Amino acid sequence: MKKDFYEALEQDIVGLGLAEEEKSKLLKHIMQLKAQKLNIMVVGGTGCGKSSTINALFDAPVAKVGERPDPETMTIEKYELDNLILWDTPGLGDGKEADKKHAKNIIDKLVEKDSDGKALIDLVLVILDGSSRDMGTSFELINNVIIPNLGEEQKERILVAINKADMAKPRHWDYNKNEPDEILKEFLEEKIKSVKKRIKESTGVDVNPIYYCAGDMDDGEQRKAYNLTKLLCWMIKATPTEKRIVYANNMNQQPEIWVDDDEIMDYGQEIRKDIWGSVTEGAGVGGAIGEAIGTIFHCGPIGRAVGTAVGAVVGFFCGIFG
Repeated sequence: MKKDFYEALEQDIVGLGLAEEEKSKLLKHIMQLKAQKLNIMVVGGTGCGKSSTINALFDAPVAKVGERPDPETMTIEKYELDNLILWDTPGLGDGKEADKKHAKNIIDKLVEKDSDGKALIDLVLVILDGSSRDMGTSFELINNVIIPNLGEEQKERILVAINKADMAKPRHWDYNKNEPDEILKEFLEEKIKSVKKRIKESTGVDVNPIYYCAGDMDDGEQRKAYNLTKLLCWMIKATPTEKRIVYANNMNQQPEIWVDDDEIMDYGQEIRKDIWGSVTEGAGVGGAIGEAIGTIFHCGPIGRAVGTAVGAVVGFFCGIFG
């Protein structure tokens, strides 16, 4: 059964023993956060794994892998998960005329404004196919379509991620440990440097790509996800602070999805920290109150020490990330 993050957070705030004024202020702030809409556009070439990535990251199969209409008639698909809105774009690489139509649709959506006059799209997730040597179409998409239409917040609104890391050099993927060996790690790091360099030279914008595996069916066998927690972590960091809380109620709650990462840092802890920042940003809380709220976002001794009165959020996150 899916757990409700907002319900857990409200339960913990009530259990903190705060003064009525502070408690009311925080609960009102949570209600305001619940009304936030987060719009994410997912783009990439045909077969890069957009649908697999969406399905892996979020809590419902919003995109059916491989089930698409004729490329000539495809439009941007809109999926609404509570207050998370996903814009799944057609894959480019199906012909020049089709690509032109798709590019125009993408540009129209990128320059669209919300009711407050701000850019509708908060984040563009660009997915590259790590198993392909030809990324020309993807670079055209990034350099000529996406970045020129992102406005002033260019580097803040785009995240580039390389999917299918396990297929880049299949013989160098350790299927027992579900991770790349040293040869493949070096290859993937070089690919990241190459992507970063090409985008910088063409647009002047610095991006920090990551590699991952969405995990999907391959010849009837389920491939495991890798670096998915890292991908989610970087997506959250690229999202406006006040909207980061939206991820909490929509992330995939199956713990096995988030198990295998490169372990450069504790991505689960980073996610908790950034969502905590989303809760306290603009809440007008003092240091002591902020510290009290902070305890409910930790899975370590501090979090466990809060006891039975406060602990729903601890259980929520620890149940997902461990």
